[in-house]
Amino acid sequence: MKHLIDILDLSIEEIDELIRVADDILANPVKYREACKYKTLATLFFEPSTRTRLSFESAMLGLGGNVLGFSDSNSSSAKKGESVADTVAVVSGYADIIAMRHPKEGAPMVASMHSLIPIINAGDGGHFHPTQTLTDLLTIHHEKGRFEGLTVGLCGDLKFGRTVHSLIEAMSRYQGVKFVLISPEELKLPGFVKQTYIKEKGIEYVQSTSLEDVMPELDILYMTRVQRERFFNEEDYLRLKDSYILTPEKLKNAKDDMIVMHPLPRVNEIDTRVDGDPRACYFRQAYYGKFIRMALILKLLEVQV
Repeated sequence: MKHLIDILDLSIEEIDELIRVADDILANPVKYREACKYKTLATLFFEPSTRTRLSFESAMLGLGGNVLGFSDSNSSSAKKGESVADTVAVVSGYADIIAMRHPKEGAPMVASMHSLIPIINAGDGGHFHPTQTLTDLLTIHHEKGRFEGLTVGLCGDLKFGRTVHSLIEAMSRYQGVKFVLISPEELKLPGFVKQTYIKEKGIEYVQSTSLEDVMPELDILYMTRVQRERFFNEEDYLRLKDSYILTPEKLKNAKDDMIVMHPLPRVNEIDTRVDGDPRACYFRQAYYGKFIRMALILKLLEVQV
């Protein structure tokens, strides 16, 4: 039985196959509409989510399956003190596959040790978010046509941004990739991520506190929000939350074929005037998420279409 806890649980070949299947689902949705008939997905979301949870539910429904679960730990027995291990041990008897989000790093790994069915990590604290990374990779595949030789700018909260950590982890496996790390000093990329996935692999990288200075060299600009829920100090959050706001004016020096990505939700880090720019692909990015999750569910359930 295979789980997806970390993006490195998937080989490059497996990611390529997921992208191929997602492309086929996009082109031929009717072919897949009963692929998971009589299968059930349990969504165990111990912290709030809109896109990820609904994307998973839409994915399973699009495959003809069923969905059950909860969207808030307060509506589950976790409020009574039940452990993740016990919750998963019980729910794995009710479903065929689980998508789980939890505020504590490592919780999905614990879940996988007590589950009778595949576990998908839908985000664990500030650690990793592999299905968002699959969404990002499908977006890059559609918008740029390749993964090799790209300069990827990551802007905003690089310290707590699990989507950033997972994307670096994934993109570090492709040749000729360069990372540009744009953040205030307080929100710099954690040392373990930089050391393991950039320095040890000899990947070129630049750190900057100025988005404008590095904009002209980027092929991809990956914006993130400063996450209030990751801060212990409200004053620090308020001081840093508007550190980087992308505006049409700041895009004037960007490449014509650069793409702007964002895992969403945004607060105010991307001016709404940017939405009309053809380089803005964050809403297309959210759309692609459904189809790569459909492909992943098929893979983990070993369903052939």
